[in-house]
Amino acid sequence: MSKKYDSPCPRRAHTIMSPEDLLNGKKSQWLDLEITGTVRNVCPELWNFHHLRSLYLNDNNLCRLPPDISKLTNLSYLDLSSNKLRSLPAELGDLVHLRELLLHHNYLRVLPFELGKLFNLQILGLQGNPLNHEILNLYNEVNGTSKLLTFMLDQLNVHTTQPPQRQWIPIANPDRSRTTAIFTVMCYNVLCDKYCTRQQYGYCPSWVLNWEYRKKGIIEEIRNCSADIISLQEVETDQFYTFFLPELKRDGYEGIFSPKSRARTMTEQERKHVDGCAIFYRTSKFSLKKEHLIEFNQLAMANAEGSDDMLNRVMTKDNIGLAAMLETKEGVYENGLPPEGLVRQPILVVTCHIHWDPEYSDVKLIQTMMLMWELKHILEESANSFRPSTHTPDCNSIPLLLCGDLNSLPESGVIEFLSSGKVAANHTDFKEHGYECLQRINCTNQREALSHDFRLGRAYDNDIMPYTNYTFDFKGIIDYIFYSREHMNLLGMLGPLDETWIRQNKVVGCPHPHVPSDHFSLFVEFEMPVQQRQNNGQLKHR
Repeated sequence: MSKKYDSPCPRRAHTIMSPEDLLNGKKSQWLDLEITGTVRNVCPELWNFHHLRSLYLNDNNLCRLPPDISKLTNLSYLDLSSNKLRSLPAELGDLVHLRELLLHHNYLRVLPFELGKLFNLQILGLQGNPLNHEILNLYNEVNGTSKLLTFMLDQLNVHTTQPPQRQWIPIANPDRSRTTAIFTVMCYNVLCDKYCTRQQYGYCPSWVLNWEYRKKGIIEEIRNCSADIISLQEVETDQFYTFFLPELKRDGYEGIFSPKSRARTMTEQERKHVDGCAIFYRTSKFSLKKEHLIEFNQLAMANAEGSDDMLNRVMTKDNIGLAAMLETKEGVYENGLPPEGLVRQPILVVTCHIHWDPEYSDVKLIQTMMLMWELKHILEESANSFRPSTHTPDCNSIPLLLCGDLNSLPESGVIEFLSSGKVAANHTDFKEHGYECLQRINCTNQREALSHDFRLGRAYDNDIMPYTNYTFDFKGIIDYIFYSREHMNLLGMLGPLDETWIRQNKVVGCPHPHVPSDHFSLFVEFEMPVQQRQNNGQLKHR
């Protein structure tokens, strides 16, 4: 987690504002404070200086440090050296932005385990304290500060209560006057084991990051929702076959899976640890007709037309999409069964994981465009096979359910493209790279815009869940469920994790002892009215 850190010393460096700056209205600021002398106690008003970045209380006679120091939440440097401290308040561990903590030459025999929460700390000064041998031995090892903090965090007792159950948000009532298919859908990035490291999630104890611990919380989350269709991302290959598939088969599901494209070039042993996407469906309500793998690097190579950016930026990313053409079964219908011949309705379920790096917004957008282009062909081909006709196949004639970790914020080009059906050819997310080749996967002849033919709704509005990904460095909405507006009605959804619980328990990021992934699951309920054929072979709602 730790980024490059430059110590603020020499601490007396300062600048004087010039008369010109004053005349121009430049504001003065002070982020450092030094109190040095024979101070025994500090004024309580000090804890109101929330803006402080550096605090120098060294070379004093402090015997006690008040818990209120935790109010200085922006501190990155704290020097308490050469005082008379015999203990430290547990609240010191709440200063999670601290990069340097100097405690040299005090009377400390023990340290509070809460110091293990200082996962951004790079320099810890402990020389000259009568500390016990266990702490000193760890501290004096190579990378001793990191090892000591890990040890202390792992020893820290977890007093956090379980979060309250997420509340169900009703949107509409099902239509009881006619036969409809009613089903639930879950979208969940489960956080692949190989990415779940102390380097990435330093605020989380090692035992919480352990897969044997996390997998219990993940399967419990899945079972609590008990969705009819489950879309998962970051599923490790070996874990799909040894954990997810056998566990969910016992609950009445079948599933499909594909790893990222890099697995093609790996040994069998290496391939086990490649993550990918999975789709599970309840066998009492759906059957699988066909599955489709969408490899973005292969599509990029096929459509590059000599574009260096397409080859060097897009083709090098091996993200995938996975689609399952499902058919409804009798168990999904409520209020009676539809007429003979209309029971088995097709629905295309898609899960995907778009590239993560914010510096590659162009790649995210192009991967999404390629996905929709490929889905268009899959659905048009399927429409012909399900309902042969002389008419031009329509990609909207079969319901589409698109779930995934799109790694894109609501204001991004990706979400604009999916929601509105188009995006400007010169959209800022393309970063002025040359992608003239995209006209090959454009559904219109307009060169100023790139489009798709689907008419999609988005299940979760921005104001329902403030974030679907919750870490120390990033909190935002990047997971989505899109659906065919003409075929499905949204009945309700699971609301966000309780904000009060997060705030009261000072949860700086996930995973957490009670939250097994850094993503929160999405869970929705849909109603899909039965469709009937018209004379021209097209469908209409009954």
